[in-house]
Amino acid sequence: MNQKIYLTSPIPKPETIHLPMIEFTLCSDRLDLEDVDTLMFTSKQAVSSAEAIDKSWKKFPTIAIGDATKKRIEELGGEVIYRPKEFYGSELAKDIIKFFSDKKILYIRPETVSFDSKGFLKQHGIDIKEQIIYKTSCIEYSKENAPEDGSIIIFTSPSTIHCFLNNFEWKSTYKAIVIGKATLQHLPKNAYYAVADSPNIDFCVKKALEINKN
Repeated sequence: MNQKIYLTSPIPKPETIHLPMIEFTLCSDRLDLEDVDTLMFTSKQAVSSAEAIDKSWKKFPTIAIGDATKKRIEELGGEVIYRPKEFYGSELAKDIIKFFSDKKILYIRPETVSFDSKGFLKQHGIDIKEQIIYKTSCIEYSKENAPEDGSIIIFTSPSTIHCFLNNFEWKSTYKAIVIGKATLQHLPKNAYYAVADSPNIDFCVKKALEINKN
C-alpha cells in the first residue's frame, strides 16, 4: 500500500508529510530556581524553553521523562541523574516517591499536562514545586488541508489530537499512530490505531512505515 503519512509534531521528519498542529509560546521570563536541588522535565520542549529563559538550569541534576527529553538535556550540557523506565502518570509519581522523596524538586512544565504529577505526589506526602514556562496553542487550517481518505496520521501528544480535531473531522478510514498511552486516551472512539514501540517520534514514523507496507 502507499498511504500518505502525516506527522502532526512541530518537528518534520523524512518520509512524512508535515502537518504541525501545535506551536509553543514562552509564558515566563525567569526560572524559579531558589530552594531547589533537582529539576524534572517531562518534554524536550520544556528543556528547550528553559534554555531560552535561563541557561543556569544546567547547574542542577535532572530527572528526565522520556528518551527525547534525556537526549535534549544532554545535548544542551545538562546532567541526567534518572530516567524512569515507566513514565506514565502514576508510575512516574511512584518512582519519585521511591527515589527522590528527600529532594527539593522543581517540575518545569507546560501550561497543560495530561497528568497532575504534583497533585498525585502531594497525596502521598511529597510536595514538589512546579513552574509553568510555556504554553501550547493550536495552528489553524482550512478544511482543504485535511489528510485524504486512508491516510496514516502520527500524533505525538494529546494536544496534537485535540488541535487536529479542532481543524478537521475524523474519518473512519484514517489510521492513527500514537506516541504512547497518554496520547492514546484522547483518540476518537473506534479509531483504528497503533502505538509506537517506544515513546519517540522516530519510532512513530517507523510504525507508520510498517503499517504502510502491509
